[in-house]
Amino acid sequence: MQRRHDGKASKIRDQFTEQEKRSRINHSKRSVGKHEVRSWTAAAKESLCLMWQKVKVQLMLSMSFLVAVCWYCRRLYSFLAQLLKRWSNYLQRKLIRNLSVLTEVDLLGYSAREWKGETKQAKHMREAYEELFWSYHIKYLRQVRKDSYCVLRAVLFQIFSQGIPFPSWMKERDILKLPEKLLYSQGCNWIQQYGFGPERYTGPNVFGKLRKCMETLKTNWTEVSATKDQEERGNMCNTLFSDESKEHKLYEAIKFIMLYEVVEAYEQIKNREERIPNLFNLLLARDSSSDPLSFMMNHLNAIGDSMCLDQVELFLLAYLLEVKIRVYRLHKFNTEEFQVNYPDEYRREWNEISLLTEDDRYYHIPLFRT
Repeated sequence: MQRRHDGKASKIRDQFTEQEKRSRINHSKRSVGKHEVRSWTAAAKESLCLMWQKVKVQLMLSMSFLVAVCWYCRRLYSFLAQLLKRWSNYLQRKLIRNLSVLTEVDLLGYSAREWKGETKQAKHMREAYEELFWSYHIKYLRQVRKDSYCVLRAVLFQIFSQGIPFPSWMKERDILKLPEKLLYSQGCNWIQQYGFGPERYTGPNVFGKLRKCMETLKTNWTEVSATKDQEERGNMCNTLFSDESKEHKLYEAIKFIMLYEVVEAYEQIKNREERIPNLFNLLLARDSSSDPLSFMMNHLNAIGDSMCLDQVELFLLAYLLEVKIRVYRLHKFNTEEFQVNYPDEYRREWNEISLLTEDDRYYHIPLFRT
């Protein structure tokens, strides 16, 4: 009995021991599995951390590069903008300084700026400008450089900008030969005393200079009048009247043509030939211009230097250019002389141009709008 009981106990212990071994083995396996999972997770985290560190460095470098590029581009843009602004201002100042006929401005705005205050003269001028605006439909004006060529500049600019062709008598003659004709055909040796504005006397060189002036007038007048597109013609005029040397040649050519016409009229009066326009009688009736030489010495030579054209010379200018010049004289507002036409006798087919003056010395160009 005892042996049977010990056998059973031994058998039970063996079974218990076997179960315990199995339990330990299973526990060991579970521990190893958990450890392996933990090791894999740690390795993955470590790899991700290392990868993030590398990416983070690259991102920081990239961001730093982008910030540096943006900063550089901003500085470059700012520099180029400043450079462009300075260059634009320089060109604008250069253009405004050289352009002798400025772009159009509002008439009443110009009046308000130029005639401030409550003096009698300021009120008178503002009223005159308002009359032009409301009654004559003059809405804008173009300012003309105020020098001794002012009226010639205002007249020629309008002739060119409107595309007005050569006068009929210029089409029949070669104006380039007028200087030699005046000397050799009519014996005017005194032409050597002709003065080119600020350049008073040139002596024997006068014929070459006059011919260059006549060539400049003929060439530019032909080119501009042949241009039918108004915008293109306007650009040509702006370019021409920004070239001081070239435009002065135009005015000197016109001055010489005025002299030539006076010489011819004077010869006709002496020879009692065909009737001449009354404007020549008025011009030669002056003590200071009783003959062509005195007209040149006392009047024409000073134009462009110290004097402008006076009223009777405006008659002559309009006559030889075959245009009707209508002048609005603001200082004569509320009188019959507020609006004057030059010349009195003109042909219906002549083109009309307009001038605006505050003092009969300096002139601007009025622009009409309906």
